[in-house]
Amino acid sequence: MADKPQPIEESTLEAWYMDNSDADQRLPHKLEPNQPCSLQALRELGVLSWKLDADKWENDPKLEAIKKVRSYNYTEVIEISPDRLPGYADKIKSFYEEHIHTDEEIRYILDGRGYFDVRDMQDRWIRIQCAKGDLIVLPEGIYHRFTLDTNDYLKAMRLFVGVPVWTPHNRPQEENPSRLNYLKAFGKQQAAAA
Repeated sequence: MADKPQPIEESTLEAWYMDNSDADQRLPHKLEPNQPCSLQALRELGVLSWKLDADKWENDPKLEAIKKVRSYNYTEVIEISPDRLPGYADKIKSFYEEHIHTDEEIRYILDGRGYFDVRDMQDRWIRIQCAKGDLIVLPEGIYHRFTLDTNDYLKAMRLFVGVPVWTPHNRPQEENPSRLNYLKAFGKQQAAAA
């Protein structure tokens, strides 16, 4: 059903808790030993995902159903790579600054790979690897950041409700209404799960 994220057992997303290394942000940054983050834990943080067929994104009824149910009425396709994105180095640096948005962040990976890092309720970083075919939704108000992997290439569809707004609000944002709404919606779920 399009209004529900893909069942966890069908998802191909991988996620793990990150180390604190200052090494290249494009590396996996897994703890030793690795500490995977369950997809259920991501759902409890408000992160949703679907696996779609990126080779037929222009005529995919499943994508159209998701867009309709979730009211995504604006899309644009972007390519992020040193030779495709003007000001690449500055953009990648800004994408990796910890921030929130006042709307959901929705990305559908059409080619390449990258990482969305999100904070859990204990302020630990969780790295989510996104690859071709992954559609990911980060809720309004979640602290997050983005980077490519070492292949330095990603083609993605950005989806929006209404007029596209991509304004990052860098941390700290504890009094921002979007952050407060996020904590109200998902902080209780985390407390109940503990």
